[in-house]
Amino acid sequence: MKLITSLLLASSLLTITAVEARDDIGKYPIQSLLETSKAKEALLDIPLYFADQVHTKESSKYGEVITNKKTNAFNKSDREACEWVMLSALKALQERAVKEGMNAVVNIQSYYKKREFVSSTEYECGAGALMAGVALKGTLVKL
Repeated sequence: MKLITSLLLASSLLTITAVEARDDIGKYPIQSLLETSKAKEALLDIPLYFADQVHTKESSKYGEVITNKKTNAFNKSDREACEWVMLSALKALQERAVKEGMNAVVNIQSYYKKREFVSSTEYECGAGALMAGVALKGTLVKL
């Protein structure tokens, strides 16, 4: 009996396939997110400029900062979770600008898993079964 149980256990272990955690990296539009009521409620009145978007001349510069935010993605679509966490990351950049006495964030780019993705129209977000994450890099300035 012990031998049969051992054989069954061994054969079942051989048939089990490894399950890998999902970490899909998606690209989502920035402008449509910024136009939502959620964005208007969540974000501060600190201008955000992505990639090489034109802005007025800087009068002073604090420097580059990074934010890395995660959110619960359970029972949400990737897009829904990514939009929520992107707003959180943008607000963190704005709050840091205020803290450092700056009034804008320029040259914002995605920095998910320390990989730069520079775009004035899209951001990157990593989404899995349980979590979604956005990392951003931006330069704090006074315009």
